[in-house]
Amino acid sequence: MLRNLIVDWSGTLADESGLQLLPLAVEFLRFCQVTRRRVFLLSTIKEADFLEQSGRLGVAHFFERAYVGVSDTRERLGKILNDNGLVAIETAFIGGMVHDVETARHGGVMSIAMLTGFDSCEKLSRAHPDVMVRDLGELRKLLETAPPNDEIRIEELELMARVGVQVEERAQPQRLTVSVTLQPHNRFGDVADDLSRTIDYAAVCDDLRHFVSGREDKLIETLANKMAEHLLRRFAARRVELELRKFVLPETRYVAARVTREMPRKTSTTAAKD
Repeated sequence: MLRNLIVDWSGTLADESGLQLLPLAVEFLRFCQVTRRRVFLLSTIKEADFLEQSGRLGVAHFFERAYVGVSDTRERLGKILNDNGLVAIETAFIGGMVHDVETARHGGVMSIAMLTGFDSCEKLSRAHPDVMVRDLGELRKLLETAPPNDEIRIEELELMARVGVQVEERAQPQRLTVSVTLQPHNRFGDVADDLSRTIDYAAVCDDLRHFVSGREDKLIETLANKMAEHLLRRFAARRVELELRKFVLPETRYVAARVTREMPRKTSTTAAKD
């Protein structure tokens, strides 16, 4: 399932001048929001131009992060994956130029070519994108027909843990919350109402409380990473998404660290020899 979309600006969401959005752009971005797909921007557009255009057109809030003014998108794509914990096989780069297809291929993500961009259908076809669509409406239909993964979600489990850069902050356990999404190996239709064939969410909650109680970390980033890795080892999950929240700054609701981890794919003996 495609969970993460990295898009170019001109020719994908807005016209080449940036004066107006392409047809169905807002509807597509809302669809991504409702289906909990993370949307990032990767573009050569100048930061000032993007801020002005996206603010005027009312779409800035749809992007989790915007990487703009980028001269070499191929180099930056890998950084986006690493910085945001994105899994390459669940990520696509959407653009309307051959260079966008090459960027996606270089980063190991799916390439989606849009015919609303600068390059022609014939030119894009020669670049062999993974998917080519006429417009955002057609892309939405494709995403709607993709089979979803069955997931178990635990929302805002309260934990007490010693975490903080300063020794004084780690002296006493403080309240954290964690939200976890677990993807079991078996689909729900195959578990036959048998708890042993799925993930016991009550056991996950108890296990996380015990795990953090025995730790002392300076950074919530470190703790979040260790928690996700622990869940993969401890439970029959193919994939773990985890957001750890800390309530430390009076002028904010919370600060959070979000990680995504998955079981490594098995490599065949033949491939390993090659």
